[in-house]
Amino acid sequence: MKRILNLLTLVGMIVFLTACGNENKINTKAYKETEFLMGTYVSLSVYDADKEAVIEEGFALVRDLADKITGETTESEISKINATAGEKPVVVSEEVYELIEAAAKYSVEMDGQFNYTIGPITNLWRIGFDDARKPSQEEITEALKKIDFNKVTLNAEEHSVFLQEAGMEIDLGAIAKGYITDQVRELFVESDVTTAIIDLGGNVFVMGASPAREGDVWNVGIQDPFAERGASIGSTQQSERSIVTSGIYERYLEVDGEIYHHLMNPKTGYPFDNEIAGVSIISETSVDGDALSTLVFGLGVEEGLAYVNGRSDVEAVFVTKDKEVYLSEGLKDNFELRDEDYTIVEK
Repeated sequence: MKRILNLLTLVGMIVFLTACGNENKINTKAYKETEFLMGTYVSLSVYDADKEAVIEEGFALVRDLADKITGETTESEISKINATAGEKPVVVSEEVYELIEAAAKYSVEMDGQFNYTIGPITNLWRIGFDDARKPSQEEITEALKKIDFNKVTLNAEEHSVFLQEAGMEIDLGAIAKGYITDQVRELFVESDVTTAIIDLGGNVFVMGASPAREGDVWNVGIQDPFAERGASIGSTQQSERSIVTSGIYERYLEVDGEIYHHLMNPKTGYPFDNEIAGVSIISETSVDGDALSTLVFGLGVEEGLAYVNGRSDVEAVFVTKDKEVYLSEGLKDNFELRDEDYTIVEK
């Protein structure tokens, strides 16, 4: 019996030492690379020692998914779906089908406030591209007739997608970066990365805890909607969370002194017109944050806050054009305002 106990003790010690040996060493300075992809700057930062090679794998994944999802090249899977609208279904990759399924789900759940068949409108305005313009009302009226997520046939067995009417177009721009962010995070987890920052230009995911804060949570900046990317009005402390910001600051078109931003209302064919300058969504997945940032931006501050406060898995920061800041209930004790030009308003 004594020999058995000694053997069990020895096995326990080996398991303990092996587990300790498998713990990653965390550097105080990250391996970091930045590339311009999908019309924005993508930065991947990994703090785990000896994990530098994973960064290139991450960029390879971003490039691959972006090539499949973009509507700007005729070879992309989305372009092929749009090109055969009203004619025949198109078989797509597992990743693209999964993304389209998610977009369809959000479109149904949000009653069309988020609508992935908004392509006829976004491709009329082209905001963010060199050929951006303000379409005529007649063009907008015609394009709106082609927006209907109920007229998309999805075949899960074949991974095929069929747009039932000619002229229909899928546009996944409001959700694609979130999906890709989550895929990079999944790759990092599978590669035993524990501490990292994934930043796809407005879609940020923080993994683990900040080495600079001795293993404490990350201080995550909330984007200033009136400044360039990276400028913040304040911060919140988060770990293992996605932070997605949508706002009027980055892509817009000016016509006759009037500013038109890129966040389109699928029901009017024009940009959402309300008091919001920017909204940041904090959630467990980036794809949720992407879809919800579009939704609550369109709802406005009052309805948007009510929606977020009605969920236990999401928080939000709203910034108005008057530089007022509104916080969801779960952030009221977890947000530090640092810009004196802004004022927190209790709601």
